[in-house]
Amino acid sequence: MSTRVLICDDSKLARKQLARVLPADWDVEVEFAEDGQDALDILSSSAFDLLFLDLNMPVKDGYETLEALQSFEQAPAVIVVSGDVQPKAIQRVKDMGAIAFHKKPASSEELRSLLLSLGLMTDGDDKESKPTIATPTAAEQFTLNDCLQEVSNIAMGRAASVLAEMLNVFIKLPVPTVNILEVGELQMALDYSVKDDSCSAVSQGFVGSGIAFETLLIFSDSSFSDMAKLLGVTEEITRELETELLMDVSSILVGPFMAAIGKQLNIDFSHSHPMLLGQHVKIADLINVKKATWKRTLAVEIVYEVENYQISCDLMLLFTEDSVPTLENLLSFLVEEDE
Repeated sequence: MSTRVLICDDSKLARKQLARVLPADWDVEVEFAEDGQDALDILSSSAFDLLFLDLNMPVKDGYETLEALQSFEQAPAVIVVSGDVQPKAIQRVKDMGAIAFHKKPASSEELRSLLLSLGLMTDGDDKESKPTIATPTAAEQFTLNDCLQEVSNIAMGRAASVLAEMLNVFIKLPVPTVNILEVGELQMALDYSVKDDSCSAVSQGFVGSGIAFETLLIFSDSSFSDMAKLLGVTEEITRELETELLMDVSSILVGPFMAAIGKQLNIDFSHSHPMLLGQHVKIADLINVKKATWKRTLAVEIVYEVENYQISCDLMLLFTEDSVPTLENLLSFLVEEDE
């Protein structure tokens, strides 16, 4: 009898990648859900044996979905598959009922080993059987935004894990946003994300394989006090100390993020030294500094928040307009690897 499997992820690319690495000799029927609420609706009307669940999703995220499943009489076994590899995140989902955690992107060998260890399949399964995968209602066409969002999602989790381990905290992660923005739209997006009247920012340039972009880490000025506390800083917080803290956080977040992006795209990016773009300034002032450079840009935005602390920082990747075709081409290879 086939095992019924539901894959829940807001990324079309992630759903496809996971379905493609399921063991070829595993007798399963696979269906898909686009977010936690979609999964709960499906599970309310039909029984499944196993749910592969992402964490960072709109509508209902993985945590909310796990909480809701606790009231189900016949809830499926849940394996969380996420780019958020913080130890606290892994422990939290297990405490909420998940039987296992698997990091993105999943590989066929690692996934097979996990399924065998959990007793969800055996080496004695029918070698002639193949997974039956439901045809999605929408055409499986992947846009630049779809692919870049998923690549950024994985990189975001790697960077957060480093910061979380260093500070012994839990980092709340959003769904990355990807948009082509004019300068005016970029300012509106940042005004929405950065709630403080003033902020400080560090920028750093990256280039590799025909792709050029800038990272921009914007730190809410109200965050400095709690960040200093977490880092054990007891002296008076001066502008010089704020700059040091800002550079440290930028290094911790941007370094692992770029390493994960480069690994997925198979690019070794070279980079400039980080530069203090502004200190205690308004968003409009930051935009004015770079207005001539940015103009129209492909922007990836991630807002990191530290649970139980007043710490928030906005990480943006701003790609030059002429980098977009090259990036699109590289990301298309990433999709084709799963064909």
